[in-house]
Amino acid sequence: MDHTAVSGGTVHGLPADFEDALRSNERALKTWEDITPLARNEWICWIESAKKEQTRKKRIAWGCENLEDGKRRPCCWPGCPHR
Repeated sequence: MDHTAVSGGTVHGLPADFEDALRSNERALKTWEDITPLARNEWICWIESAKKEQTRKKRIAWGCENLEDGKRRPCCWPGCPHR
């Protein structure tokens, strides 16, 4: 396992389950490290705002797919209210 740190957001730290998913997808991780800390914060907050565990898992999977495709922000997300 690669022990290189994976970057977090400006307000939110990177949750372990999302980090594991990013580490298992090289292209998603490359995009993740290329986006700004504020953009990473948006992804993390979007994932953490899920009320159900099933929704959270879907968001992590969808997020990794979109990051793999080079998408830099979650779709239809008004933004992190914590910043």
